[in-house]
Amino acid sequence: MALIIPKKYKQKLLPETTEVAIKDIKETFQEKLADALNLRRVTAPLFVLSGTGLNDDLNGVESPVSFNIQCMDNRRAEVVHSLAKWKRTKLGAYDIAPGYGLYTDMNAIRACEELDNLHSLYVDQWDWEQTITDNDRNIDYLKSTVKKIYAAVKATELMIYRRYPHITPQLPDEITFLHSQQLFEMFPNLDSKSREGEAAKKFGAVFIIGIGNPLSNGEPHDGRAPDYDDWITPNADGFVGLNGDMIFWNPILECPFELSSMGIRVSPQSLIQQLKARNCKERAQLRFHQALINGELPQSIGGGIGQSRLCMFLLQKAHVGEVQASIWPEEQIAKCAAAGIELI
Repeated sequence: MALIIPKKYKQKLLPETTEVAIKDIKETFQEKLADALNLRRVTAPLFVLSGTGLNDDLNGVESPVSFNIQCMDNRRAEVVHSLAKWKRTKLGAYDIAPGYGLYTDMNAIRACEELDNLHSLYVDQWDWEQTITDNDRNIDYLKSTVKKIYAAVKATELMIYRRYPHITPQLPDEITFLHSQQLFEMFPNLDSKSREGEAAKKFGAVFIIGIGNPLSNGEPHDGRAPDYDDWITPNADGFVGLNGDMIFWNPILECPFELSSMGIRVSPQSLIQQLKARNCKERAQLRFHQALINGELPQSIGGGIGQSRLCMFLLQKAHVGEVQASIWPEEQIAKCAAAGIELI
């Protein structure tokens, strides 16, 4: 996505007040999220050892920032991309019962990102994971969880309006569910991001189900690594996949705005199927994958929710750099400054 400069952009809050509002949003939302999904906070790592299979592979092609640990015979460590698999191991280690879970502040560096209004080298999100039963591995449980998260977003949006009445709510009362195959059939001549844009603009807030499995045209809607979300299992809606992305329409930038990726996690069976589908069956020998195949990890659902993304959206900012400190190209800083967009 190229840098977008909105016409006649005007900050709703000055930078000093924005800092206060960021704190309000983060405190409010994580409390609402924890209450809705029965989560407790845990401490998370910034990096993990290479070769364990614990790091999130995102789309399967991104390279993590890594370094040698001198006092451990130069073993290699890598900065996390997210904590999708690490959280599942913690559910098992803490023996967390079904219907309960954990969340944490995840901080990451994604050096491969193209920097624009929505993408930064620095990623901050609430990573959450909840233990479920075999009977919960279905589309209804996924949708119910999405609705609870959306309700927490809506409650936080209302809090901001009450404290800053000139920032009026933008989100619809309910989120709309669409499968990626349905979206393809609605807009067969558009690419996946354009399809997301059309759906988000029409409904305001959508959850796109089935990210990773090929559609009828042979291409997946978007990439997804094979070893955390389940995108290969048929669901009761007549489609395939138990995962998805939460996407809003951003009226400031006039574009789709992804807030969260989440899903029911792979079972031992779907893990093996997805590794085979992506031609990476060798990963089955990694420590995490062996633990899952051997039944040592609980069934779970989980995801990540962008902290800066949520603040940017609810405060109606034009650039993620208005709500987080990061590094931006000098040309981008200059263009933003000329349009009244003050990057931290």
